[in-house]
Amino acid sequence: MKCPYCGNTNNKVVDKRETENNIATRRRRECSGCSKRFTTYERIEGINLIVIKKNGTRVAFDKTRVEKGIMRSCEKRPLSTETKLNIADEVESELINGETTEIKSTTIGRLVMKRLRKLDKVAYIRFASVYRDFEDVNEFHDEISKLIRKKKGDNNG
Repeated sequence: MKCPYCGNTNNKVVDKRETENNIATRRRRECSGCSKRFTTYERIEGINLIVIKKNGTRVAFDKTRVEKGIMRSCEKRPLSTETKLNIADEVESELINGETTEIKSTTIGRLVMKRLRKLDKVAYIRFASVYRDFEDVNEFHDEISKLIRKKKGDNNG
């Protein structure tokens, strides 16, 4: 494994654990050259998921795109990087365990939104605005109103 800081290939594993949903092994490594630490993940390769985009084109599922969308929507929010990456892991796991290997992009968006809604309402609104392609402030207002109504309903129940 090559150190992302100095390029040295000599390093040692200082911590190893399974991810929350057991789809990957997380390893903390320490570089023998610069002594900096970095994280690597090992996961089983094999299931090729295909995403059906809104325009009908089909592309290979790329979890890094999901991660980037989550990271962008959670920018400056009080969620750890590990929590954000776990969302992507959970979504990928749910897709892999689904009935089909062809998934609509809207399904992926809904799965991410479901998790963000529970963790951080601001990140949820940010993600929803891109995922649903909000065109004006009224769409933001409508989505926020739904969150407020749901929260009031939770408090009364």
